[in-house]
Amino acid sequence: MTRDHHVVLSARAIRRRGAKFAMLVFALLFASEAFAYLDPGTGSILLQGLIAATAAVVTWLSLTWQQTKAWFRSVTGRAPQGEGKDSGDPH
Repeated sequence: MTRDHHVVLSARAIRRRGAKFAMLVFALLFASEAFAYLDPGTGSILLQGLIAATAAVVTWLSLTWQQTKAWFRSVTGRAPQGEGKDSGDPH
């Protein structure tokens, strides 16, 4: 395979993705009524997903904040409060 052949395959893949995206947009814009039924379990699953996403974001923010504080401490050379000689840690 030559380099030109890879470019042709890439362009063909891009055209396919564009066609798929256009079909998706067309289907969403011109969809008829579905008459779908959402049972009560669906609401609880959505609520559970929202709670899980919130917990994930809070955890990520907490870890990022701890890493940021540790970086600033390493730059400034200051030890965290409570970890000095008087912290009571036997080690």
